[in-house]
Amino acid sequence: MSDGKEKKPVLFGCEGTKINPVERALFRNARPFGFILFKRNCEDPEQVRSLIAELRQAADHDDVQFAIDQEGGRVSRLQPPHWPAYPPARTFGLMYEKDPDWGMEAITLYSRIVANELFKLGFTINCAPVVDLFNPEGTAAIGERAISSSPSVVAALARRQIETFLANGILPVVKHLPGHGRLKTDPHKVLPTIEATRAELESQDFMPFELLKDAPIGMNSHAIFTALDPERPASMSLVVNNDIIRGRLGFDGLLFSDDLMMKALNGLPGELAAKALEAGNDIALHCNGKASEMEAIVRVLGPMSQAAESRWAHAKAMVNPPDPAYDPRDDMERLDILLGGLAFDEA
Repeated sequence: MSDGKEKKPVLFGCEGTKINPVERALFRNARPFGFILFKRNCEDPEQVRSLIAELRQAADHDDVQFAIDQEGGRVSRLQPPHWPAYPPARTFGLMYEKDPDWGMEAITLYSRIVANELFKLGFTINCAPVVDLFNPEGTAAIGERAISSSPSVVAALARRQIETFLANGILPVVKHLPGHGRLKTDPHKVLPTIEATRAELESQDFMPFELLKDAPIGMNSHAIFTALDPERPASMSLVVNNDIIRGRLGFDGLLFSDDLMMKALNGLPGELAAKALEAGNDIALHCNGKASEMEAIVRVLGPMSQAAESRWAHAKAMVNPPDPAYDPRDDMERLDILLGGLAFDEA
């Protein structure tokens, strides 16, 4: 770490569009790895830049990171009228399935526009792309967030998105390892169970993640895979994180848990954060901005592990700043032409 001060392995949310005195004191004491912003935190560009500056100052270290879920479609924390509305990932998959050149050009333009948009606001990490396979019979919690039901199509478009983000100042996060497109229930509400066999998972769900194993950051899943660990969700399973994600898939990037306060998990915030790290996560996510819960997490977490710091250093080395002369207008005009009149159901 460049300033010689220890930071905690947690990505925190905050309550509103400005930080309050309680949060300021908490973040200064915690010195978190970074922050993740949501729609509730983002009113307009000037306000977002101001909030990020406040959080940077409060965190009191010069390596603090700023993340967001800007996937396109319904999972877009930056919304009109101050930011454009973009289609969901499935749109690009459908385009690619009809004409690979069409889909590839469109996702390249889209990714470059979004990366530059985020970079100018002060973000460093985008929690995208979703690499789960599209499943029309699955939960709407994934739905059109997924690119395609074809592992090779997902891998091709996600690879282009990863490369474009990295070339334009933003670290991408592949999610949700080891692949939970088969979900039938929403982990925001209940703990899902995936009963596919190991052979089925290896021949389908694992494939795009294996092809993208060199991604800088990944996020795992609050789902029980009965063929892998029938007792614990992936996010809390040393077996899944070590033997499957690190071992079978070969992923050695920085590993985020999904949000610890999703209803898929039961337990106190501090307990869940400690268990997540013990299970092999490098960084725990706590997203709701509740100060009492964040304080509980701060009390139980030590500094980032040496392995996590090493993975983080490798991730940072992969990203390049965008061209300062970049003007998105030509890309936006071309993307509009490529999308021209397409209308895909996001439900």
